[in-house]
Amino acid sequence: MAISANRLELLQIADAVAREKVIDKQIVLDAMADAIAKAARSRYGAETDIHAEISPKTGELRLSRHLLVVDDAAFENDSREITLTEARKRNPAAQVGDAISETLPPFDFGRIAAQSAKQVIVQKVRDAERDRQYQEYKDRIGEVVNGAVKRVEYGNVIVDLGRGEAIIRRDELIPRETFRPGDRIRAYLFDVRRETRGPQIFLSRTHPQFMAKLFAQEVPEIYDGIVAIQAVARDPGSRAKIAVTSRDSSIDPVGACVGMRGSRVQAVVGELQGEKIDIIPWSVDQATFIVNALQPAEVVKVVLDEEADRIEVVVPDDQLSLAIGRRGQNVRLASQLTGWDIDILTEAEESERRQKEFAERSELFMNALDVDEVVGQLLAAEGFRSVEEIAYVDLPELSTIEGFDEDTANEIQSRAQEYLARVEAEHEARRTELGVADELKEIDGVTTAMLVAFGENDIKTIEDLAGCATDDLAGWTEGRGAEAVRHKGALDGFDLSRADAEAMIMDARVKAGWIEAPVEAAEEAEETEDQSS
Repeated sequence: MAISANRLELLQIADAVAREKVIDKQIVLDAMADAIAKAARSRYGAETDIHAEISPKTGELRLSRHLLVVDDAAFENDSREITLTEARKRNPAAQVGDAISETLPPFDFGRIAAQSAKQVIVQKVRDAERDRQYQEYKDRIGEVVNGAVKRVEYGNVIVDLGRGEAIIRRDELIPRETFRPGDRIRAYLFDVRRETRGPQIFLSRTHPQFMAKLFAQEVPEIYDGIVAIQAVARDPGSRAKIAVTSRDSSIDPVGACVGMRGSRVQAVVGELQGEKIDIIPWSVDQATFIVNALQPAEVVKVVLDEEADRIEVVVPDDQLSLAIGRRGQNVRLASQLTGWDIDILTEAEESERRQKEFAERSELFMNALDVDEVVGQLLAAEGFRSVEEIAYVDLPELSTIEGFDEDTANEIQSRAQEYLARVEAEHEARRTELGVADELKEIDGVTTAMLVAFGENDIKTIEDLAGCATDDLAGWTEGRGAEAVRHKGALDGFDLSRADAEAMIMDARVKAGWIEAPVEAAEEAEETEDQSS
C-alpha cells in the first residue's frame, strides 16, 4: 500500500481497506495518520512530538509539531521545547508549561520511511480486524455455525467461517468422521479467546448443546419455546439421551421431537453420524425422571440418598444388562442426564443386601443393649440403624413398637445411653493414650471417635490437621469400574463428605493462625458470643 499526501488517493485507499476488512473507515484514517506522523519523526527527529490528522470528508492532511514552553534558562532540546521568549513572539499569552503547535510543510517520504509507515498501517488495520472478529464471535457463543473446511492439520479441522477462521480440535470431532478441504460443516461455537495471534474461535461437534441446538433447528415447537430441552447427555457418535418437557399440555414433547415418521429426529441423527438418540420426558419428580432416563430398562424401585447425591435403582434380574448397557453406557448417560450417581441392583441383590443389613443391625442391638434376638430384630424392623437413634428418639416412639410398653422402652433407651457413655469413655481414653491434643475437640463436627482415628493416622495437633488435604481425611477413588481402587482417608468409614472434610481443615487453619476467618463466620461467632454474654 503506497502512501501519498494526495487527498483523493488517501480517502480512496481508506475506503477500499475499510470495505475489504469490514472495519470502520475512521480506524483506517487514524492508522494512516499515525503512520505519516511516524514517517515525519524520521525526518524531524525521533524525539519530536509530531501529530498528523486526516479529514474524513476532504482527505486534507494536517501535519503539526507540538513544542513545550520552558523557561529560557531551562531550555535544552529544540526538537521538543521552545523558550518562553520565542513562544511569546508567537503567542503573547504563552506561559511555561503550555504547548505551542506549529504547522509543518508537506514533504516527500523516502523509501524506508514509506515502508515503515506502510507496516504501521498494516499492523493497526490487522489489530482492528482482529478486534472486530472477537467482538462479533464472542456474542455468538452458544450458536451453531456453518463453514467450509479450509484444511486439516494433525486431525484438527480448520474452518473458514467467511469473516473469521475457527478450529475444531480432533477431540471435539465425532469419532470416525472425516473431512476434506472444501466440505461444508456445522458445529457448535463454545468458546472465543483473545490471543496475541488474533481471536481463537473454538467449535465442537461433540458438545451436548450441539445436539440440543440441532433439535431447535429441526423442531419448531422448541424454537417457539413451547417444548423445552431440560438436559442432554451424549456419548458422541454412539448414543445420546435428551430430556424434554412441554409448556402446553396438549403437545407431546417426545412426539414433537420425533416428528412424522421420525423425520425430525432422523435429521439430527444424520448430522451426528448415526448417533442413536433416546428422547425421554423430563419430570420435576427426581425418581420419575431417573426411571425415564434408564429407558428402555424397567425399574422396580428407586431409593434416593439426597445427602450423598446418590441413588439406588432396583431392576428385575433379567433387566440388569439392559439397565447398565454396553460397557455401562446406559447408566452412565442416565447419570449425566439426571445429575445423580446411580447404583444398579437386581431384586435378588437388593433382597440379599437388606437381609444382611437387617442381621447386622439386629446383632448390633443385641450386643450393645444386652437384649435377646427378638427385641433386636424388632428394633431393626422398625428402621433404627444405630444405637444413637435409639438413645435420642422420643420415648413414645419406642413405646409404640409391638410388644413394648413404656417401662420397656424406657429401659432400652437407658441401656442405649449407657452404652454410648461407655463407648465415649473408651474413645476418650484411647485419644489420651494416642496423644491427640484437646484443642482438636474445638473443631466443628469432630467427634471423640474421629479424634481416635486422627491419632491412629498421626494427626495429633491443630497444625497436623491444618496441613492435611481433603483426600487425607475423606479418601478418594482412583480409576473406574471394576479396576477402581479405593484409597482410604483418616476418617474413612465415618460417612464424611468431602465438603465436611474441607470445612474441618479450613477451621483448623483458622485456629492455627494460618489464614483469617471468613467475614461471615467471624460475624456469626461475634453474634453468638454477644448472645451468650
